Amino acid sequence: MNKDNVTPEKKKKKRKKKKPMSKGLTAFLTVFIMLFMIGVLTAGTIVLDVFVDVGLISVGDPENDIAGVDYIDLNNYIANQSQTTIIYGYDSDNNEVEIARLHGEENREWIDLEEVCQDLQDAVVALEDMRFPYHKGVDWVRTIGVVVKYGFSQGGSTITQQLIKNLTGENSVTFVRKYNEIKNALALEKHFDKEEILEAYLNTIYLDMGCYGIKTGAEYYFDKEVDELTLMECAILASITNAPRYYNPIINYDNNRTRATKCLDEMLAQGYITQEEYDDALSEEVIFYGDSGNRNDDEEVEDAPVIETEYNSYYVDFVIDTLIDDFKTQYGYTESEAFRKVYYGGLKVYAALDLDIQNEIEDVYTNRVTFPKEEDTEEDPAIQSSMIILDYEGRVVATAGRLGEKTGDRTLNIGTSSPRQPGSCIKPLSAYAPAIELNYHTWSSYIPNYGIMLRGQDKPWPTNYGGVTGSPDDLKNLPQAIAPSLNTIPARIIDDITPTASYRFLRDRFHITTLGEGDADYAPLAIGAMDYGLTCLEMAAAYVTFGNGGLYYEPWCYYKVTNAAGTEVILEPNREGEQVISSGTADVMLQLLRCVCTYPNGTGIGFVINGQDNWSKSGTTSNNHDKWYCGGTGYYVGCAWTGFEKEQKAINTAYYGYNPAGAVYEEVMTRVHKNLEYKALEMGDEVVRRTYCTATGLLASASCTGATGWYKVDFMPGVCKGCAGGPGNSEEITDPGYEIPQF
Repeated sequence: MNKDNVTPEKKKKKRKKKKPMSKGLTAFLTVFIMLFMIGVLTAGTIVLDVFVDVGLISVGDPENDIAGVDYIDLNNYIANQSQTTIIYGYDSDNNEVEIARLHGEENREWIDLEEVCQDLQDAVVALEDMRFPYHKGVDWVRTIGVVVKYGFSQGGSTITQQLIKNLTGENSVTFVRKYNEIKNALALEKHFDKEEILEAYLNTIYLDMGCYGIKTGAEYYFDKEVDELTLMECAILASITNAPRYYNPIINYDNNRTRATKCLDEMLAQGYITQEEYDDALSEEVIFYGDSGNRNDDEEVEDAPVIETEYNSYYVDFVIDTLIDDFKTQYGYTESEAFRKVYYGGLKVYAALDLDIQNEIEDVYTNRVTFPKEEDTEEDPAIQSSMIILDYEGRVVATAGRLGEKTGDRTLNIGTSSPRQPGSCIKPLSAYAPAIELNYHTWSSYIPNYGIMLRGQDKPWPTNYGGVTGSPDDLKNLPQAIAPSLNTIPARIIDDITPTASYRFLRDRFHITTLGEGDADYAPLAIGAMDYGLTCLEMAAAYVTFGNGGLYYEPWCYYKVTNAAGTEVILEPNREGEQVISSGTADVMLQLLRCVCTYPNGTGIGFVINGQDNWSKSGTTSNNHDKWYCGGTGYYVGCAWTGFEKEQKAINTAYYGYNPAGAVYEEVMTRVHKNLEYKALEMGDEVVRRTYCTATGLLASASCTGATGWYKVDFMPGVCKGCAGGPGNSEEITDPGYEIPQF
């Protein structure tokens, strides 16, 4: 029991209610506090001025600001504002074309004040802060009046104060916040002039629909640059920022119209415009754009516009991924930091794509031009494909990541990000090029078309297509082996040069990054049965070396990246070529790969680009799980893969065609070369064309039956001195790296 015998209820009744302060007293205390605050800030400002005048401190040094007047470094805030990154390409006339904007939730592009039409500057000042040109950061008359009437819950902020709020993100309705805002505004105007403050304000206001700053707002609502706006359009934009969704002129037209009219009233009253300009503005027909398309100001808008999403191309995705990787590598950024830099850094990115070629490859892949029109479902996935096109200096010209409509941004691009088993496309890289570079074989070296005996096996491995074993007496030279894509000859070459040397060639010369621990063996290197496989991108980059004299270029997809103003280059790709094989080896390889397109049994005979010089190599994995086609002309190198994305499923050649990768390659490259003149494949001076003896593989004498081949000038066969007895009864060259087969 309560010792005073008083219940809690009775205690409550005994408590006296406090009388609320009268409105007059509240106003008096508020004004007193405001005047005290003004006195403190004014005194601090005066002392600061005196100290600056006598040279005891310097303006711009935040450590020396006094009397609680903080210094906000506007330049630092501006530099770290989220701004829209713009990606440009170049059209056929070499004109810049905007192809993408990256801005996450904030679409912002900085614009200098001199690029802003005067009407818009005047509209903002007239509506938001009529004494902006004259006050020192705070409009004391307006501030005291608003505080007396509303406390600290209403506006009264100057443009300078609103800028501080935009920069700091501090929106709490408290005396402390208001106090900090005022003192920071006073300090800000000591360090920056009115033009700098107005410029920053115009670039940081939010105009709804993800638009930050007047440039993106003008583009979104009117499809115009800021210096093209009419007076009425300026009033409409200036009216949005007070309550962006409420005054959105597309969603809430009437609300915006009322405020825009008020803006014009203020401009007229303050002498910014004439009566005639005022009347013309009110009678102007305004056309709105936005994501919902054209809309005039007489139409009723009851809800938000319907947004039709248009996803970035696979090329833009590739640029984004490359930039993130480059920022991590070159600047030491984390994944998150690199992402934010790309999406919010206000960058200008100059992409290296060919817009016409990208459009062609997208059309072919989006519409499945060379593929059956089949549904692609989780239960019954359709066949997939990817393709990439490079020039001979490593420039990524175009790419398609999948068949069908693109369903999002930064979705999987199989060609750049998903390694696939390469099949026979690995042979030029792992067997033929090393054999020529290391002087094991020449064009006319005869090698048995018969498998090798591997440890633990009781029959020769591998067999050729269709399970054909071949014969020890069936000798084939390099063009005869590469054209029909025999398996036995590459296996014997790998045995000659050793799997270790072949593996190192892939890793160190051709820069294949997806090699697994098990790939330094016969099956991966001779027939492409690898741990992970290769991407179209790395395959194409390696094949480029055969057409440019042996130079490897790390694939690049942009020319440069600058800051928003274009005054500083932030990133540039490495466009220096590395000599990974000799020019002679590259040229011999190029001629060997031409045989794939010209020999009657060549696997590329059906996929040539008419009117151009062609070279290529096809690839098929066991059980027809993957089909490849890599090739080129005098202009470009293309690499296409076809298969099923997630499951090991045989490609039905009766339904999809003998090599659907070759078919899509032919379709795309034919379109690409439609208006291009014939361009021959160039040869250097490190190779020569000679006649060789078809019986021995040596250079032909007068009595030999001969054919022509290509040879490195520093490594050529000897001359045949009689070939009636076949291989072995002729002169051998002295270099031990070359050996005429003996049986």
